[in-house]
Amino acid sequence: MKRQILVLAALLPFLWPACVQATIIYEVIDLGALGGYESTACSVNDAGRIVGEAQDGRGVQLATLFDHTGAGGNINLGALGGVESRANFINNTGLIVGLAQYSQLQLPVRSHAALFDPAGAGNNIDLGTLGGRSSYARSINDAGQIVGWASNSRGNSHAVLFDSTGVGDNIDLGTLGGGYSDAFSINNAGQIVGLAENEQWWDIAALFDPTGAGNNIELGTLGGYNSAAWCINDAGQIVGAADNARGWERATLFDPTGDGYNLDLGTLGGYESLAISISNAGRIVGAAENSRGEWCATLFDPTGAGNNIDLNSLIDPAGGWTLEFASGINASGWIVGQGINPQGQRHAFLLVPEPATIALLGLGILLLRKRTRRF
Repeated sequence: MKRQILVLAALLPFLWPACVQATIIYEVIDLGALGGYESTACSVNDAGRIVGEAQDGRGVQLATLFDHTGAGGNINLGALGGVESRANFINNTGLIVGLAQYSQLQLPVRSHAALFDPAGAGNNIDLGTLGGRSSYARSINDAGQIVGWASNSRGNSHAVLFDSTGVGDNIDLGTLGGGYSDAFSINNAGQIVGLAENEQWWDIAALFDPTGAGNNIELGTLGGYNSAAWCINDAGQIVGAADNARGWERATLFDPTGDGYNLDLGTLGGYESLAISISNAGRIVGAAENSRGEWCATLFDPTGAGNNIDLNSLIDPAGGWTLEFASGINASGWIVGQGINPQGQRHAFLLVPEPATIALLGLGILLLRKRTRRF
């Protein structure tokens, strides 16, 4: 019995791709828009609250808190005196960040990083810049620390740790010796990742020094020139994309030490891919090219063995959806992104695991618990 449990537990990660491709695993929910034709979901928190952007009836893109049921109760989160906006991330306490137009009266129209009023009442907070014209808040952790980029007085855009009060005590996180950087993600330990220009003018994935002292770590590539770290989970696992020696951009699990032992996560039979989000359980989603050159929403094999799954193979084909990319995954396995719905519109989607999926995951947890108790 001991041997059977050990063998099954060891095989579960490899059996998973075969099992999930044999049946419908996810229900697809169309999250709609705000009266327009397009929308995209950027982030989902552990409570199932989803944010992104959606068009209104005028075709204007607006920061949106989506109704996860698909019933259409989406909330327009407004802007900062202008018109357009985008919500990029929602943390587990419900705080939402992104960017919003500052004012239509100033030309050119500027956009600033914003902390949105989740009620949609318009009490949004302008997070300011580093002395320049523009900024963008990309991520917020559960402690309310916000990261993104902001322009300085010289016109350079730098990764920044924002003052969440909006007073403007923002911290410039520096670069890797070049003139540009951008922070994409911050975890609950306060670790920050993104990309930064190095002295050779290449954009390289970076682990930033949160104090702003400049002790940033270059995370390297896959043998090429450029890379970007898109997400870091609470375990310190970092995903993104990096160029390989042939110049192809590939989804990557980065070595957080900066020693360069980065893992190519592969594709769906094509040339390029991108890992956008990693859950605290280590599940990775993004997009990858298939053998026909089509980009598909993808669940990546975190071992790098190439057992990546086209999420289109896990939904009912009769539903008429084409899932193009996945941008977020929460602790319950809910996945959000953008795809083409049956009406031919590019809409935000939510994938909710069917009960069979939850049962399979539960079997894996049960086996691991038995293994822990008995061995």
